[in-house]
Amino acid sequence: MNEYTFPIIYGVVIGVLTRLYLLRTDYRQYPTYLHGRTIHIALGVIAAGLGTVAVPAIMEKEFTAITFLALAASQFREVRNMERNTLNELDQYELVPRGKTYIEGIAVVFEGRNYLVIFTSFCSTLAYLIWNVWAAMVVSMICLFIAHRFMTGNRLKDIAEVEYVKPHFEGAGLYVDNIYIMNIGLQARREEILRYGMGFILKPKNFNARTTIANLGQRQAILHDVSTALGVYRDSGTPALVPLAKRDLNDGRVGVFILPQTNDVEKAKAVIENVPILENAIRMPKKRRFIQRGE
Repeated sequence: MNEYTFPIIYGVVIGVLTRLYLLRTDYRQYPTYLHGRTIHIALGVIAAGLGTVAVPAIMEKEFTAITFLALAASQFREVRNMERNTLNELDQYELVPRGKTYIEGIAVVFEGRNYLVIFTSFCSTLAYLIWNVWAAMVVSMICLFIAHRFMTGNRLKDIAEVEYVKPHFEGAGLYVDNIYIMNIGLQARREEILRYGMGFILKPKNFNARTTIANLGQRQAILHDVSTALGVYRDSGTPALVPLAKRDLNDGRVGVFILPQTNDVEKAKAVIENVPILENAIRMPKKRRFIQRGE
């Protein structure tokens, strides 16, 4: 044992705890696979070790250790590809798929969380070696708070108001409020839709939100989350029972039509309000600067 032993052990433990904290399971049912969790925890141990060992290596003027961090970055990009490929394969068997935008967002998050583990272990070990274990604990708490802030993004309720509207038919056309959803020809399907169907109107709070909820990937994420949380009344080969989200071209509102197995309006509304805003769907046209000629 030497002066680096306890700081290294401390940094690895804090890094692994950070990864466990970031590896949460919720109603989106991912990651619920035992082997998937094992893979992410093992990668978290590797990330914590890399972030921790880099500190004493730098103090001993072994600057080549930095190259290992660059190598780790390339390996974690492979983790991102692994998540993307796995979810794309699984998405083919979902009754209501996640969509490529949602899958890409999940893959990016899993890559980013490994970097947060490296950052936490690096800062905690550095504080331990420079000051003492108490200072390292304070730095670890600050790093955990930063990791929490990066992990929690905006929700749909931050950019749009959600209102329940019972779906109805005008002839063969299915409507949510005044937004046309689709044409249903069979009378039996119309009766099923009126019995199990729910409609919601998403009213964007500003122009940026209007552009964001217009994204097809964001709309598919809403349908997938509701169907995962409350079930879906459909089977393969029943296109008339597919949940859909359509946009009003005049004012940017989005009409959401779903067929949950649990017919609870308040639960469905709560799930929609807590759908994450996908990073790839965020648009901010009002941030654009128009540079006038001559300025």
